[in-house]
Amino acid sequence: MLYAVLCYHMEDVVGAWSPAHDEAVMARLAAVRDDLAGQGRLSLSARLLPTTTAVTLRKDREPPLLVDGPFAETKEQLLGFYLVDCADLAEAASAARELAAANPGGCYEIRPVATAWKSNDVHGARP
Repeated sequence: MLYAVLCYHMEDVVGAWSPAHDEAVMARLAAVRDDLAGQGRLSLSARLLPTTTAVTLRKDREPPLLVDGPFAETKEQLLGFYLVDCADLAEAASAARELAAANPGGCYEIRPVATAWKSNDVHGARP
């Protein structure tokens, strides 16, 4: 099953890192990413651009409205994600722990990914 490992951190903290610190963190994350890819378990990973570049489509009105900024107003922002093929939630949590060791601070949300649009994939029992 595919699991999304969503990377949250305080964007102002990450944005204040020196280039050398940022490169060091990204190198540690690349080592974990390369290990997962070498095992054939990594489908995709991406570092998102700052939330100042985001727009949100508000579909709770007609016509839908495109507004500046990210949808959620939170202390930590979604900064990137990894899509990892894991046997179960425990294996996905293990991959997230490896990523967390490479990049302390913030948090990782681990969420199963529905690969087919079936109602039981979206509303079914927790893995």
